[in-house]
Amino acid sequence: MTSSTTTKTNNNQNRKLWRFHGGVHPPFHKEESNQLAVISAGIPEQLIFPLRQHIGKDAEAVVAVGDIVYKGQVIAEASHHGLSANIHASSSGKVSAIEEHVLAHPSGLKGLCIIIDTDAKDDWGDCKLEPYPEYQNIEVSDLVKRLQESGIVGLGGAVFPTVVKVAGAVDKPIKTLIINGAECEPYITCDDRLMREKSAEIIQGIKVIQQMVKPEECLIGIEDNKPEAIEIMRKACVGDSSIEVVAIPTIYPSGGEKQLIEILTGKEVPARGLPMDIGILGQNVGTVYSIYQAIVEGIPLVSRLITVTGNGVQKAQNFDVLNGTPISYLVEQAGGYTKMADHLIMGGPMMGFALKDDNIPVVKATNCILLISTTVLNESNSAFSRQPTLPCIRCGKCMDACPVNLLPQQMYWHIRAKDFERAESHNLKDCIECGACGFVCPSHIPLVDYYRFAKSEIRDQAELQRKADQARQRHEFLAFRKERDKREREEKRAAHKAALQKKKEAAAKAKAEAGESGSVATSAADSKADAIKAAMQRAKAKKLARAKEAAVATKAENAND
Repeated sequence: MTSSTTTKTNNNQNRKLWRFHGGVHPPFHKEESNQLAVISAGIPEQLIFPLRQHIGKDAEAVVAVGDIVYKGQVIAEASHHGLSANIHASSSGKVSAIEEHVLAHPSGLKGLCIIIDTDAKDDWGDCKLEPYPEYQNIEVSDLVKRLQESGIVGLGGAVFPTVVKVAGAVDKPIKTLIINGAECEPYITCDDRLMREKSAEIIQGIKVIQQMVKPEECLIGIEDNKPEAIEIMRKACVGDSSIEVVAIPTIYPSGGEKQLIEILTGKEVPARGLPMDIGILGQNVGTVYSIYQAIVEGIPLVSRLITVTGNGVQKAQNFDVLNGTPISYLVEQAGGYTKMADHLIMGGPMMGFALKDDNIPVVKATNCILLISTTVLNESNSAFSRQPTLPCIRCGKCMDACPVNLLPQQMYWHIRAKDFERAESHNLKDCIECGACGFVCPSHIPLVDYYRFAKSEIRDQAELQRKADQARQRHEFLAFRKERDKREREEKRAAHKAALQKKKEAAAKAKAEAGESGSVATSAADSKADAIKAAMQRAKAKKLARAKEAAVATKAENAND
């Protein structure tokens, strides 16, 4: 059961808000990086583009080593075999290598990357897309196609290809378009600065989405610890009754998509379901700004705002960063490291992940580079805290803090026992890995690490089971094929035997019929032979008689003489 409150919207009407279960209030440290205007990070000497920068299949390289490329040129096309997105060169230069390189991923594994040596010209060539400033007159199918061409993905962390999300909502009844400007993760302020500096462009991006999906209303949710952004965004949409800016209570993780939906509408997205199932489409403000750039200005996704912050960097602030920029170069633009840079984290202290070194490129999903000391991490009790772990005292605080109403303690015990099936039965897959449970744990148990481990094991087991099922099916089919071939051979032999027998019987019958007619002919022939023999015998007898008579006559003549 969720509780509700009311707040004033941009048109001074009271709007009812709801509260999701759980949530925590970590030290937010926003003021460390949100005081300075966004500046360009510039062009590094080398850009590195992993082919995997989004959920789904890797993009497929369409350039070769030695090719000259221009800013905005597609260097890797979306795979045709599943979810994927185009990748564009973020500056001009020459492709120096296509090889394995360490990825921006918790595993620290390598993946195929396109490496470009820049020429410092930032030359677009003829790669800039045709702008649609009057997008209201453009067919929805053409707007959707432009999103696909631009390689836009969700910039709030999910990196889900935006074209799939928007296209899926075009033919569905969308009641509420929710724009996520909450930015609840500690230290991260890039969305805050974006709303302050690009409010008009964000509103135009919202109108583009409205043109495509025709929602009944649009709500922009911003945590109330960003008063400047709230005020500026409200001024930007004055006179537009279809858009409301709603200040929501500051509580982590209000920026989670399902949590923000619940806060603004009181609706809960079904487990394993999507917001579209309940008539809602959500987009991050960074994604909306990229949609504006792609449609109105004809600029594909080649850069994004990134917060560089923490007590491990000299000058915390936000930068407009080219995709593929090495982290080492970005840190240099922020003044370099301090002696307190014990940890290098991509993302925030609650949901980010540690990097092994700074020779890793920023990607579309990168919203923050956090350089921070161990002392501060331990004091904040974040997901990266490494304080001594104590036995679980079953206090239940983790259960109270969980924003998706799970039972973290029970899952923890089942995972420790490696009873992953029982952990799954407690809806482990619904865990958003926000770290709220670990934040409140008095025993400093790294609960999220256990959940990630369990999810990985379950995925591995599922993959092994899939391969085993596939092997079993292949074996069963092989046995079936052998049995089928054996049966077919036996049937062929039986048919051949039957054919031979039939042929033999036919031959015997023919022989028998031929035998009957032959016996008649033989009898006739025998009779004829007997007649000839009798005639020959008669002729012989006559001849003998004549010879005898002649002999008698001769003898008589001799006697007379």
